[in-house]
Amino acid sequence: MNQALRAEPSAAPVPAFAGRAVLLVAGVVALAHFVCSLRGGYWFDEAYMLAIGRHHLDWGAADQPPLAPLLAAGLDRLAPGSLAVLRIPAILATAGAVVVAALIAREFGGDRRAQLLTAVAQATALWITMAGHWLTPYALEPVQWLLLIWLLVRWLRVRDDRLLLASGVVAGVAAETKFQVLLLGAVLLCAAAIFGPRELLRRPLLWAGAAIGLLLALPTLLWQAGNGWPQLHMGSVVLAEADALYGGRPGVAVALVMMAGVAGTVLALYGLWRLLRAEELRDYRFLGVTAVVLYVFFVVAVGRPYYLGGLYGVLFAAGAVGFQRRRLAGGRYGWVAWPAVALSIAAAAGMLGVAAVSADSAVGESIARRTAAAYRELPAAERANTIIMGQSYIVAAYLDVYAPDLPTAYSTNRSYGYFDPPPESARSVLYVGEAPDELRDHFASCRKLFDDDEEQNQWLCGDRREPWRELWPRLRHLDLA
Repeated sequence: MNQALRAEPSAAPVPAFAGRAVLLVAGVVALAHFVCSLRGGYWFDEAYMLAIGRHHLDWGAADQPPLAPLLAAGLDRLAPGSLAVLRIPAILATAGAVVVAALIAREFGGDRRAQLLTAVAQATALWITMAGHWLTPYALEPVQWLLLIWLLVRWLRVRDDRLLLASGVVAGVAAETKFQVLLLGAVLLCAAAIFGPRELLRRPLLWAGAAIGLLLALPTLLWQAGNGWPQLHMGSVVLAEADALYGGRPGVAVALVMMAGVAGTVLALYGLWRLLRAEELRDYRFLGVTAVVLYVFFVVAVGRPYYLGGLYGVLFAAGAVGFQRRRLAGGRYGWVAWPAVALSIAAAAGMLGVAAVSADSAVGESIARRTAAAYRELPAAERANTIIMGQSYIVAAYLDVYAPDLPTAYSTNRSYGYFDPPPESARSVLYVGEAPDELRDHFASCRKLFDDDEEQNQWLCGDRREPWRELWPRLRHLDLA
């Protein structure tokens, strides 16, 4: 009997949407990120997206699906050099995630206060706050994950199968943004098969939606297949970087939780417990299981601290509704909630400050200025046969973005290594980096052009000994070393 009841749409009245309050929070988020966009320079991954979009736009790249570079290219053409315009999609996505998280709380039965608390928690999640105005895949991803989950949660209540079709479209677009949504979808379906609602898997439009999603993702998957699946090799790269940047597995395990924010961490942990244990959320248990499985996977595989950013909102919603039930039962938690919200806002403001400092343009402009000076000092005949190469994809992207008058940069690192190799006419390389060790065995000479202690030096390597078409595949690499 219980299974039969759960197979029907919920008859419980849905609380009113706290539209004005939630939209006010989303508006404040958008305004704060827009103000941050008016100063500083490109975040290095943002410069990377722009460089790919300007010079190498394709159906994929070694470590990136094409959506973020495509947006960067279009907005840069619309308003060349405008950071504020470039960052509009990221800002809208970050603000939109606030609204969608509140809508999930409403579907869970959350009243206006629960929806508002969810919105504030989403608005003050730490990593999302810091990266929420950079046009990068990880700024666009959270709203896509939350929208996908909201469609599933709403389907559970109203049983409108068109929502399942729409979820496939969202998943397909998300796959053109970051590949992690493929893992999310697989875990969600497996969790639903084991813990219910199994009826979800018997709906034809679910699989029709999945087919649409796969069709939307197919171009970038074919690009990956045609280039040897470089994305699959990024795992070892992320592992090595995690050891240096986050303290390995223990650091990632802590960061994946703490990046939810001050109040968000409490809400997320309580919300996870309720999704796994509360009887009134039994139909949504597969969401809690999905969160646990992905957390364990990202810790064991050593992912990045922001990999769970798209799941925070659903946990916030479940936690906020749990506190609502305690409040309605006579509990008094306001004296704790408001200080926690205040601390969350203060921490988020601090992360915005960190973002402004981190995206300083001084480094990129310095690299571009010194490289331009070195290139122009070369004799004209030598310049015609010289390419510019960055030691890392970051340096190459900075050169492409901050020195648009120079020829397009090359690099053997990350996606740059999978772009077209230099022309055979290029006998010399103006190399920008700590040292041209990767080139020394393949050129007759390499000499430093400036006698100083700058970290990113300019070197001239001349008289290439091997054809680029043979040399380039051997030199390309995904790690930063």
